[in-house]
Amino acid sequence: MKKLIIISASLFLIVIGCSKSANKNYVFATGGTSGTYYSFGGVIANLWNNNIEGMNVTAQSTGASAENLRLINRGEADLAFVQNDVMDYAYNGTDMFEGEILSNFSAILTLYPEFVQIAATKSSGIRSIADFKGKRVSVGDAGSGVEFNAKQILEAYGLTFDDIRKSSLSFKESSDGLQNGTLDACFIVAGVPNAALQELSLSTDIVLVPVGNTQIRELTSQYKYYTEVDIPAGTYNGVNTDTKAVAVKATIAVNNNIPEEEVYNMIKTLFDKQSDLSLAHAKGNELDIKDAPRGVSIPFHPGAVKYYEELGYHVQ
Repeated sequence: MKKLIIISASLFLIVIGCSKSANKNYVFATGGTSGTYYSFGGVIANLWNNNIEGMNVTAQSTGASAENLRLINRGEADLAFVQNDVMDYAYNGTDMFEGEILSNFSAILTLYPEFVQIAATKSSGIRSIADFKGKRVSVGDAGSGVEFNAKQILEAYGLTFDDIRKSSLSFKESSDGLQNGTLDACFIVAGVPNAALQELSLSTDIVLVPVGNTQIRELTSQYKYYTEVDIPAGTYNGVNTDTKAVAVKATIAVNNNIPEEEVYNMIKTLFDKQSDLSLAHAKGNELDIKDAPRGVSIPFHPGAVKYYEELGYHVQ
């Protein structure tokens, strides 16, 4: 009898151990606590946890794209929100990742566009990016993805940072600069409407500077992470026409060590439960299977490839 009790207890411990190891505990690196990455990341983590057996994803606040890719590469995070252009720089060791190639990650899907918004005061006389020569322009924080977007767009017009009076300011500081007259224009890369620009447009007459068709073709051809978009009329006070622009995309990247089946279940759940996602966060409405593989210039995870190919979408 004593032997039987010992054997039963051992079997119970084995079952508990197996159940524990079956849990999939993942860290989802997002962004600052006040930003979209963090709030939307928490909603996505809850969706996975509630709909995939054994799934336990924790959304973690971070410094966003560049830091997130380093966390994944070191195995300190399993999934992350990243901009697709920063993902390209990391994978190829260019721009802000010059000499530092990260390869222990792949893409799952893009979620929504982050528009390259180029705002100027009406009083500056700027109507085209070609007018930026000699103007006071903020190109985002030094070393940020915004700075590289600004550099690439200026180059499409034959301009460099040497041709402008460059400032490296945050979005709020850039908006303040346009309001108080210390800046003529600024670059802001974010979803629309951007709060800083929205507030600015209520007190200052602004224009959104379009990117020309020729330059859009050049940018989207040279940099596969750009997509062509329109900033809708009425997004900002006093801007009453659509504005042609380019966008990078908010993307979910994943550590290559996550099993194919797990990633497949993650992406499938996002689309199967999109109505729940949309109820919990406005960005859920922007999820679109046709756009999900677009703008990705690095390899997809095999689990994502499996899902897309089942639906008839060929991806790399």
